[in-house]
Amino acid sequence: MHSEEIEVRTGSVEVVYDLTAECERFLSDVGGSDGLLNVWVPHATAGLAVLETGAGSDDDLLTALRALLPKDGRWRHRHGSPGHGRDHVLPALVAPSVTVPVLGGQMALGTWQSVCLVDTNVDNPVRRIRLSFLAG
Repeated sequence: MHSEEIEVRTGSVEVVYDLTAECERFLSDVGGSDGLLNVWVPHATAGLAVLETGAGSDDDLLTALRALLPKDGRWRHRHGSPGHGRDHVLPALVAPSVTVPVLGGQMALGTWQSVCLVDTNVDNPVRRIRLSFLAG
């Protein structure tokens, strides 16, 4: 198995950050042929999703998460910025890992699919992501 940790700066705003290019670079570097790419975010307030980006779906996802997880005072977990407790619920809805089949060194994503970090925690502007390739 090949594994590497990368760092992503998400800044101080909620974001859907496209990791697809980083995943492709990693697979190229390790010479991946057929197997599985696992992407893991070791944070209690972020998740990973496979979705279309750039056509509004990324903004729609953040809007849906704001409706499901309002940034208000209802949360028992209260450290950090107001409403931060909802960020700790996010990984139960947007999982902290995703596995993608790799065929011939390329992720077997659909035409409009991208691998994305979903980060609503404005208190943590830097994220670590672990990329792991398991050859078939």
